[in-house]
Amino acid sequence: MDSLRFTLVQSHLVWEDKSANLNNFEEKINGIQEPTNIVVLPEMFSTGFSMQPEKLAEPMDGDTVNWMKEIASKKNIILTGSLIIKEDDQYYNRMLWVLPNGQVGQYNKRHCFSLAGEDQHYTHGEKRAIANVGGWRINLQICYDLRFPVWARQQLQQDDEGVYPEYDVLLYVANWPSSRAHAWKTLLNARAIENQSYVIGVNRVGADGNGTAHGGDSLVIDPLGETMYHASSDESVQTVVLEKTKLDQIRERFPFWSDADAFFISE
Repeated sequence: MDSLRFTLVQSHLVWEDKSANLNNFEEKINGIQEPTNIVVLPEMFSTGFSMQPEKLAEPMDGDTVNWMKEIASKKNIILTGSLIIKEDDQYYNRMLWVLPNGQVGQYNKRHCFSLAGEDQHYTHGEKRAIANVGGWRINLQICYDLRFPVWARQQLQQDDEGVYPEYDVLLYVANWPSSRAHAWKTLLNARAIENQSYVIGVNRVGADGNGTAHGGDSLVIDPLGETMYHASSDESVQTVVLEKTKLDQIRERFPFWSDADAFFISE
């Protein structure tokens, strides 16, 4: 695929009210008129960033996952976002990657936000997850992961055709507070520049049940660090087209990636 269309859904979240949130997102997704490949919802889109997984967690065959499958099939899209999942008596902040055919990929948040006690309630992930869509490789990440560049760092791959960067798009879903908006915007730009990839960050708006304000600032940034789209602090649904030719030209003209240090990530 020469181009890939992402639709960013920046929305308020009703605190710990799954039904209200799913109805809200279904209305917004049904309202998308332009063609799109991937629709992105925020972190913990069905509940808000809650530290009550005992009350809110669902299994992988629960209502919210089934809702995602239904929407992805009906709209013929990939639907992604994170929610609270219980599996093997553990709770996860899990990002799902739901295909129109019902297949589901997953990424468990690696860096649990200790400042809010997330590490006391949720089990952290141990593996990166890179999805493949029509030859595009998309690295899935969640919110606080943004502060840890090693976890997002490009690792060079090699096949019969040569050496190439591991991924093309770095995708973050978040509940990032307004009080640290400068860090959000700065780090998203840094990740794009240092990894020579497109970076997408989808955040929420509005106050959560703890009174924490979220200002949106969802962003799409190109591999040179230039802003392609920047949402305001209001709700928005925006489709952005990424071009593979542009990415390839940047990497060919500025092959900084080829000089990167070799490393591996241990668990």
